[in-house]
Amino acid sequence: MSERSVSRAKQEKRWYTVLAPEQFDRQELGETPADEPEKVYDRTIETTLGDLNNNASENNTKLTFKITDVGSDSAYTEFVEHSLTRDYLRSLVRRGASKIEAYVTVLTTDDYRVQIQPVAFTTKKADASQEKAIREQMVAMIEDAAEDRTFEEIIDSVVEGHLSSAIYGESKTIYPLRRVEIQKATLEAHPEEVAEEEATAVDVDDEDIAADD
Repeated sequence: MSERSVSRAKQEKRWYTVLAPEQFDRQELGETPADEPEKVYDRTIETTLGDLNNNASENNTKLTFKITDVGSDSAYTEFVEHSLTRDYLRSLVRRGASKIEAYVTVLTTDDYRVQIQPVAFTTKKADASQEKAIREQMVAMIEDAAEDRTFEEIIDSVVEGHLSSAIYGESKTIYPLRRVEIQKATLEAHPEEVAEEEATAVDVDDEDIAADD
């Protein structure tokens, strides 16, 4: 390709302003270039909660968004992941104390499937039964939270720290805790994907029943 052709290709690229979802007030996440709007779809943008809220103390929380719609000069996103930085999680670990993790997959009231990973840090070393009880408490509270919340509401609860605070309040009665965090929350499936999986499962079950007959 000649230098003139390369220059023309660069000139033809358009910059799209990437916007956060409505639940994050459509804040600007940055810009992304493309020579065709179709090429912008499915690109992911990572930022920090600190950048969104203009609060440096929240820079240990990372948020990932994916572009799902493109306008004339704007690209619109959906939330796909919340996670804490490794450095921050490492700073919470103390020698002689317990770190208790869980992995919980839930379905929200509007049929989004989300995996939520809570982590609790004790003040001293807990025994196996106490760790098990705390883990079960975290799982139960996250499952209960999802039963009456939409996808947007459960993510707000994670990002704003309400869910981790509630878990801390209940679980500290089992064994003294120093901190509870949601170390990761990930969108696993949209409602239409969940419905398709359920329909496929029903079809398989029907085939099994027919084979038994």
